[in-house]
Amino acid sequence: MPQLRDSGNHSTAPLDGRTRSEVDAFTRIFGIETEYGVSVTGADAPCNSGQTAMMMFQPIVARSRSTNTYIENGSRLYLDVGSHPEYATAEARDPMDALALDMAGELVMHDLAMDAQRRLRASHGKRTMVHVFKNNADSAGHSFGCHENYLVRRFVPLTVIEHELLPFLITRQIFTGAGRVGERGFQVTQRADFLDEAVSSATTRSRPMVNTRDEPHADPDAFRRLHVIIGDSNRSQWATMMKLATTHLVLCVIEQAGREGRESGFARLAFVDPGAANHAVSRDVSGVGATFDMADGGVISGGAVAMQERYLVAVERFVEDHPEVVASLPRTDVHDVIRQWRTVLETFGSGDADVLADRVDWICKRRLFDALQARTGRLSTSRLEQLDMDYHDVANGTVYASLCRRGGMRTMLGPDAADHALRTPPSDTRAVLRGRFVREAKARGARYSCDWTRLTLMAPQHSEMVLLDPFDFEESERFRRMLGSLD
Repeated sequence: MPQLRDSGNHSTAPLDGRTRSEVDAFTRIFGIETEYGVSVTGADAPCNSGQTAMMMFQPIVARSRSTNTYIENGSRLYLDVGSHPEYATAEARDPMDALALDMAGELVMHDLAMDAQRRLRASHGKRTMVHVFKNNADSAGHSFGCHENYLVRRFVPLTVIEHELLPFLITRQIFTGAGRVGERGFQVTQRADFLDEAVSSATTRSRPMVNTRDEPHADPDAFRRLHVIIGDSNRSQWATMMKLATTHLVLCVIEQAGREGRESGFARLAFVDPGAANHAVSRDVSGVGATFDMADGGVISGGAVAMQERYLVAVERFVEDHPEVVASLPRTDVHDVIRQWRTVLETFGSGDADVLADRVDWICKRRLFDALQARTGRLSTSRLEQLDMDYHDVANGTVYASLCRRGGMRTMLGPDAADHALRTPPSDTRAVLRGRFVREAKARGARYSCDWTRLTLMAPQHSEMVLLDPFDFEESERFRRMLGSLD
């Protein structure tokens, strides 16, 4: 049975040629961690979310003797603090691969919920329904996160990345926000009201926008892992792809400036108060109405669109000067990402943001709510909140699935892609080695442990290997011997 362990963050050898080539390239590793909310309705007896989450994980515990495990697609599945089921995607080199893995996570949660629901109906009544929400806030005022991870080059100081990237992360929410019915009306984002500070090493006692804890899960002399906490859980596949792809391109600009020992130009975009800017963006559904006080003493008007325009222009110029960036994403068209980015900003500028309702979560939900109210009369806040939650319910929700069927929400990958990603890790990262190790060890009933950077076989023979390079997907002779010792 598998046991988990923590990896160290200390390299034991100088950078080899392969690692050096990745340091000098624009390639990247992407990952998404999603915390899910849980609730039960229709039960004949009390059943709280913590009990339900534990029931969901009973099959996992039976197999792994733990609520913390890795699965065959190389991803991590665990029960987080506060009884939140969490799924962290395997390492991906492309936003489209990360999207497929994220969709696979929805399938995992759906299956766990349906299994728990079947068992609960035997003890709590046939109307019992388990709900698993891919969102970021519940009706009791609790918040849970969707965290993005980007492998970045160590030569760029983390403080530079934080300060130069944070205004982008705050203002990109006009097209990545999931939207929320709040006490002050409809808001663009779900997380803005719950984030305490701009940067911090904490994740539970406070909620920063960017986490500074140094856990690269790779060679620490070459890389760091940028852990982005400001961001909503998206149902929109387009929004998931775009938030990863556009962030990647902005990071490429920052990293290249670090290589050349110059400034990227983004430092002048720093907010004097990131928290205030975040709240302003969340409450400005026009995208162009907010005004920002800047750290250099200036003022920028024009809302999130104006700030995004500055980042986009810099990225457009950078890609023109560095055409090799196009090859950094093996399955995503960089030029198409830039075109779509510009289209979004121009659409907001035209005042016709509803055109984006088929790809931006918050606009989709707001248009749906407006249409229902126009047809049926004013809906109560509680009814709007119920529809909002249903949109994010990956277990028993109907709203989002109905929108997809009717063409009201754009899809980029179909169910077959999610099913494939559930069974199969990306073929061009170390996740393919972890996934194969887990699959074959489980099939043979071996005792093993693993984490992001290490595989350990404890029985029938003891064997261990470190996978420090996330870009290395090739089977070494040592790896083949480890698998051979399973027989």
